[in-house]
Amino acid sequence: MGRLFGTDGVRGVANTELTPKLAFELGRAGAYVLATNSHKPKFVIGKDTRISGDMLEAALSAGICSVGGEVLRAGVIPTPGVSILTRELNADAGVVISASHNPAEFNGIKFFNNEGFKLNDEIEDRIEALINENFEYPVVGGDEVGSITDILDAAQVYEDFIMSTTEVSLEGKKIILDCANGAVYKIAPEVFTKLGAEIFTIGDDPDGININKKCGSTHLERLQNAVLERDADFGFAFDGDADRMLAVDEKGKIVDGDMILNIFASNMKKNGTLKDDTVVVTVMSNMGLDIALNNIGCKYVKTQVGDRYVLEEMKAKGYNLGGEQSGHIILLDYNTTGDGLLSAVQLATIIKKEGKKLSQLAATMKVFPQVLVNAKVANSKKYEFEKDEVIQEEIKKMEEHFHEKGRVLIRPSGTEPLVRVMIEGENLAEIRKMAENLAKLIRTRLA
Repeated sequence: MGRLFGTDGVRGVANTELTPKLAFELGRAGAYVLATNSHKPKFVIGKDTRISGDMLEAALSAGICSVGGEVLRAGVIPTPGVSILTRELNADAGVVISASHNPAEFNGIKFFNNEGFKLNDEIEDRIEALINENFEYPVVGGDEVGSITDILDAAQVYEDFIMSTTEVSLEGKKIILDCANGAVYKIAPEVFTKLGAEIFTIGDDPDGININKKCGSTHLERLQNAVLERDADFGFAFDGDADRMLAVDEKGKIVDGDMILNIFASNMKKNGTLKDDTVVVTVMSNMGLDIALNNIGCKYVKTQVGDRYVLEEMKAKGYNLGGEQSGHIILLDYNTTGDGLLSAVQLATIIKKEGKKLSQLAATMKVFPQVLVNAKVANSKKYEFEKDEVIQEEIKKMEEHFHEKGRVLIRPSGTEPLVRVMIEGENLAEIRKMAENLAKLIRTRLA
């Protein structure tokens, strides 16, 4: 079988791929690996609003309790809230049941360690090995069996944390919040109301099956229309578990993760709080961000795609700002994972302090058009483009053509028989044709 853990935990269609049996095994193996030296290891469990969340939570909890672990249930809460609670309650680990931005039929299970950081590959491999090897766990009986307790103030703890990160009143600001019918549907409106903003909400009526459905950070049309119709100052869209956020300015234009990172970097550099004047991004970040950061005297470091890799680089080098174009923003001075609500509050704070419109702040970065085309090839041949002289010569010609005002990025898919061709440049029609031609060449050469 393939690797169980992906870049963000274990995911699949609920009750088909991610079954209660697998959730039980993940709970049992996770508790055994993460708390070997603890007599009664404590695990915080949070979830989003998917209908399958209760089923998987019950199975996961049973697995943890079966090896003597204690379960502290946080209920529906954003992923970053679980990270906060894990630290606040001195738990051995946190677990989130969510498939993030994916449709309701999917779900996922991801672990945090006792410091609130996502698990590294080595620990995930240890958990996976126990499951694959049908490991025989020590028998736990009598008073050693674990128990389940509800954290009654879980949402309030996270809300208090968010409120503590700003002292700015948002009075006079009209804000639209798209909560994706997900984990932030109660907390986000409460936070922005307490900060004094006039708010209007969409995607705030979850029914278990409408999470991310034509709303949230992957479907911004409703938010764009609402900002214009309400004549709002700006809007924020979260995903299902609220670990990412994208914004819309007063003109209805999208402000993506790269643009938000540029705004944060500029503000933090000006305040002297940006560590080593460096931002950590991924290889998919827009060239416009590279140029904008250079223009304000900031450096950048690029990692492979995935917020976990951004975070690993930040931890290793002591950086405190990083993120992805998709809206995963990590503000390591505050939290140990991407936090959509934190990012929204901090962006609103900057807007208010600067006395500028969001469109003005976003305009300091020129976005280069990007085109992504997939070339379907056999899984066994996905990496052969690296050694194919014809393909490499064509890539070289394209990059020389751009004169550093464009780039070519080739990435094999981690899960599908695809090679992804991304080309970035100033002329959209030109780069679209170049991407299609290169994808066709890759399909032909690797057939």
